[in-house]
Amino acid sequence: VQLQAFGGGLVQAGGFLRLSCAASGDTANIDNMGWFRRTPGKQRQLVATITSGGSTNYADSVKGRFTISRDSAKNTVYLQMNRLKPEDTAVYYCRAEDAFRYWGQGTLVTVSS
Repeated sequence: VQLQAFGGGLVQAGGFLRLSCAASGDTANIDNMGWFRRTPGKQRQLVATITSGGSTNYADSVKGRFTISRDSAKNTVYLQMNRLKPEDTAVYYCRAEDAFRYWGQGTLVTVSS
């Protein structure tokens, strides 16, 4: 399984961005998909996950501002990020799981104050 993420960029605080991540290859058994982020000096942290059944989980810091969704027919997961804050600045990684765990290449989100 290969993951390709899109949508990062520079945005002002209070703005919005939408990330997308498309899975390709042997995607038939993918269950969970999600987004994680890493800032310098910190480990990669969960942002949001979604199961194949549509159940979602969010980090407390993004609840009410970010929405994760997926299009199973397109093997794509999305992260709508609203009311962005400077502390949301990070490299965002998508992840997909079947019996194994796969990571995308990361996309940089920069939120200016």
